Amino acid sequence: MRNLIALLLAVWLPGVSAQAAVVFSDGFENSDAERWRQLGDCRALLGVPRSGELSLRCKPGNSVLFSKDAISEMGVLELWVRPETAVTAYRIHVLVSDMPSLNALWQPVALIEHSGGDVSYKAHRLSIDEPAKRYLRLDIEAVNGVVDIDDVLVERILLATALQKNEQRIVSGILDKLRQDQNIALQAESFRTLGVNYAAQLDLQRQYLEYANALHSGIALALASSERNKMSNPMAYASFRSIINDAKRVTTPLQQARLNSMLKPFGDLATATLNVVSAGAYSAFAEPFKSFLASSFDKSNYSDAGLSRADRKFAEQNGLKIYQDAERFLAELEKELLQVAALDTELLSIQKSIDGFRRNLDKQLRDTLQHASMARSQETLSRALSKDELVRQKLMEEVAGNITLKAKSYLDEGNNTELIRFVLKTAEQLDHTQSYKDQFNQITSAMLTHYDRFERSVSSSQNPFTDAADKQIWENHAQKARSYLQQSKESFNRAYL
Repeated sequence: MRNLIALLLAVWLPGVSAQAAVVFSDGFENSDAERWRQLGDCRALLGVPRSGELSLRCKPGNSVLFSKDAISEMGVLELWVRPETAVTAYRIHVLVSDMPSLNALWQPVALIEHSGGDVSYKAHRLSIDEPAKRYLRLDIEAVNGVVDIDDVLVERILLATALQKNEQRIVSGILDKLRQDQNIALQAESFRTLGVNYAAQLDLQRQYLEYANALHSGIALALASSERNKMSNPMAYASFRSIINDAKRVTTPLQQARLNSMLKPFGDLATATLNVVSAGAYSAFAEPFKSFLASSFDKSNYSDAGLSRADRKFAEQNGLKIYQDAERFLAELEKELLQVAALDTELLSIQKSIDGFRRNLDKQLRDTLQHASMARSQETLSRALSKDELVRQKLMEEVAGNITLKAKSYLDEGNNTELIRFVLKTAEQLDHTQSYKDQFNQITSAMLTHYDRFERSVSSSQNPFTDAADKQIWENHAQKARSYLQQSKESFNRAYL
């Protein structure tokens, strides 16, 4: 059933995690002018909500939004965007500044791009990571249609990120003093802090690896079982089972055996065991089944099938209607299958992203340890990933000590060239770790978008069936799916956001 993936994700996600505090939020429920000043043509729009009553619609062309008030401690920016059509494209430049005027010195932070395709709301998450109090600006360029923007929020910068920003200032200070040929004996405390902050990234890398492993395990199991696809299995629905029974009533034992063979990929009708249905299995079944049904109710077939008079009369009176019902049902089922197949494809894409993220981050963790003169062994890696905080803390102390010691050794030798190389390499390692935070933001954006599409796919308005019994069966599954999905979303938000 489709609801199982949501239930499984709710179970797999880590149960406890500090949720980031929100320092700015606007769902445009009140108006477009309460939190923003703007240049261009963006207006609050009734009736196009993602989670509230309003969204902000920006017409084709360029529009600029400025936050009316400065926002302090900006960490991750999240916003949802929906293009009008499949050919609508958009670019959103994110900038920050100390001043709110257009002529102020605006610092570019990130670029969001969409070149067309999907027309549903998509989540975007990106890191601003600005501990100072700054104004936020969004430069929106819409092409070939309007774009709707909703649920803009900014989370407070995390302590680890703020420390890393401080780390960058330390590195810059060391290099500036070396360039100026000042008394670098004063750098001893900076080297100690450099080592401590360098070691701190080990815990961040471990945390992201744990997150990625949890997500990967959950998605892999969901894809392996794919229970949710069973909602697109025809044998789950009463009208299809009725059509099968009617067909068996007017066919010979040989034809019934052929029919059973055609149904085998979907499961066992007698035990109500449902299998996963793929788009390929459906395509291979639908047209041959309709041909089989048409020939079964053809007079030339049932006249020579040795049927009772009542069964022959049944075939003559009901054959056309049964075929039309089957054709309608299969068309409705195909809509459901397309929904499920699209969600599965999206989930597979997310899984590939997580696979790459895990592999690269594992290598980055090993490189981080090696740069700190730690043995590149499985034992060292196990210490870095240990569940025992004391084991991890001892390793971090060793890493911090090695970084400090190596920098001081170059300092004591008067080897400024090697010292600069070492400090730059240390800074490079820190920058790489920051890039994984950005990558994880992209993964969480994809997961949030997947949740949103999944939720919309099980809303009552998406029920594809016209037969009352089929509609009720679909709705029963959908109600459970909505409940499990809500639990899963809440767990995901607590664990990762």
